[in-house]
Amino acid sequence: MSNTPEFSRRIPLSRLGSGLEETIMATEQEREALARRFGIPAIQHLECRFLLTPEDKTHIVAEGRLSARVTQVCVITAEKFDDVLAETFVLRFIPESEMPEDEFDIDSIDLEGPDEVPHDGRGLDIGEAAAEQLALMLDPYPRKPGAGLENAVDVTPAEGEEEVGHSDDLPESERRPNPFAALATLKNGDKKE
Repeated sequence: MSNTPEFSRRIPLSRLGSGLEETIMATEQEREALARRFGIPAIQHLECRFLLTPEDKTHIVAEGRLSARVTQVCVITAEKFDDVLAETFVLRFIPESEMPEDEFDIDSIDLEGPDEVPHDGRGLDIGEAAAEQLALMLDPYPRKPGAGLENAVDVTPAEGEEEVGHSDDLPESERRPNPFAALATLKNGDKKE
């Protein structure tokens, strides 16, 4: 398995000077590979504009503006739908040697500051940084516009309500099964013993 990211755009540290603005766009093959990585049907467009500003020789602040058009699957209807994403973000590239060890120390994290991304001392991979930002932007429970939960979740009946209601007026074949009936059977079975 290759260690090369699907969407790699390396910028040598020597090219940064006092600052650099760079816009990157994913190719069709890169978008297909990223869609597989993120477990979504498709990415039709992925573009990111970076403003890279060195703090010193090894610490670089990256201000980004990412825009993407993706296809996701609705968690309610299981239908595919297109979604447009756009977001600004700030990252701070730091040397790999300064990244925290494997042990997670909550006290060492600056919750107010930008996320820190490691670099190898020779260059920054702004393509992989953009891919990681896209992953953070994707809704883990995507819903197609207009798809509500009204038909997906039953309201829990109040005590005694499960025997009363309009469903008694329906023929047996059209009645919805009562999810509490099985529990009541189990509960009553325990009392008989």
